[in-house]
Amino acid sequence: MKKIFITSGFLLASFLSFSQEITPNEGLRYAFDNLTGSARFRAMSGAFGAVGGDLSAINVNPAGSALFNYNQATISLSNYNVRNSSSYFGTRTIESDHDLDINQAGGVFVFKNNNPSSGWNKFSIALNYENNSNFDNQFNARGVNPNNSIDGYFLRFANGLPNEGGIFLNVLDTAFFDELSFIDQQALLGYNAYMFNPVDNENPDNSVYVSNVPTNGNYYQENYTVATGYNGKITGNIATSFKDRLFIGLNLNAHFTDLTNTISIYESYNNNSSTGLRSVQFDTETYTFGGGFSFGIGAIGKITESVRLGLAYESPTWYNLTDEVRQRTITYCEDCDANSNPIVFDPNVIMVFDSYKIQTPSKLTGSFAYVFGERGLISIDYSMKDYSNITFRPRNDVNLESINNFMSANLDTAAEIRVGGEFRHKQWSLRGGYRFEESPYKVDTAMGDLTGYSGGIGFDFGISRLDLAYAYSRRKMNFDLISSGLNDTSRLTAINNNVTLSYTIKF
Repeated sequence: MKKIFITSGFLLASFLSFSQEITPNEGLRYAFDNLTGSARFRAMSGAFGAVGGDLSAINVNPAGSALFNYNQATISLSNYNVRNSSSYFGTRTIESDHDLDINQAGGVFVFKNNNPSSGWNKFSIALNYENNSNFDNQFNARGVNPNNSIDGYFLRFANGLPNEGGIFLNVLDTAFFDELSFIDQQALLGYNAYMFNPVDNENPDNSVYVSNVPTNGNYYQENYTVATGYNGKITGNIATSFKDRLFIGLNLNAHFTDLTNTISIYESYNNNSSTGLRSVQFDTETYTFGGGFSFGIGAIGKITESVRLGLAYESPTWYNLTDEVRQRTITYCEDCDANSNPIVFDPNVIMVFDSYKIQTPSKLTGSFAYVFGERGLISIDYSMKDYSNITFRPRNDVNLESINNFMSANLDTAAEIRVGGEFRHKQWSLRGGYRFEESPYKVDTAMGDLTGYSGGIGFDFGISRLDLAYAYSRRKMNFDLISSGLNDTSRLTAINNNVTLSYTIKF
């Protein structure tokens, strides 16, 4: 059964069968832990698993809220700067994006037990919001491909995927876009962009197609991607302290995401006297929204007045997401239009697909901290996460099953280490940090390791505190120009520069 809604001039079609093309990057997007939170937390690269006493620290170890001595609230403002440098067949392109956002806000209430006969001398309740991922980003890759065209993407669908036969010519000539499956829609987009021709154009049952793209090579190709949105989390936390030596905590997390990803792929041909095809532009806008749930438990032990050890478990996050997709093609073909005008095939259809589920991997963190009295501290966190456990559901969907198999075979357990330090002098605090995160891939050519540095400063006014932090990270990865049908990739270097300002008040 299929429902079609008409609103604002657009057709919205909803299919009960799950059929949009999902990639492994969709799973990694929600599985990564980005360095977010308060300025103090960021300045020490998030190494707070055995430190606590910061609202963002409860995301690492839920027991951290039991180390607060006073009721406290913190709000943080961050400036995000993303710089993407790509290299595609020798052509280097740089794109930057800036954004300003309130990325953290929360408070903690501390309740002390005045009964001297009870060892449970304190418990705390906290509520904290954080923008786990700011998706605002721009990416541009361009260059001259000497061999391969993007026609492979459209031919892959027109001639049939491994489990399906090709689409009939009479379907391409007569069907409405919203009546087709996602696979056949991609074929129709390529057909109306003059990317391929039927082997037998007189046979309505023809289902075999050949490329209409010139074979001389040297295809100029460009991918311009713009993403906007966020992945946020609201954490409800409760923690308790036993004789100020053992601290135990629990988190219940509500996740919500809102992402618009617009990809424009362009290809042009220097010489094509045989077919007249000069250039093709393929635009896809995907809007993804939904929510999820996770929980965390943790403990911190104060071995001595200086030495602290921490252990925390973060469950998988179970997301329920929905995609809305809109596509079009723009073609310049001298022999296809009498007036040599661009040929625009825009079905004005927003495809609303059935929701699907993503389960991210769990995370285990061990922590050590050494506190130098009132002078400062050094902290180390070590985490493990098995990215091969990323799972898409429903499992009976062929596309999702192949992605799950790919991730099980190619992703691996990755370690992350965070080191942070703080030095205090009177009301001033100086902070610094380092983090290293292994690639989630078994062969890290697809995505390299992440390296990050951070630093910051804080001033304590007594009843309130002001903190400033700067964080830098760098990672290299391969980027597909188009989701399938073209094996040539761009090499991307992503550099993040973030400045965070936090204000904390005791009450």
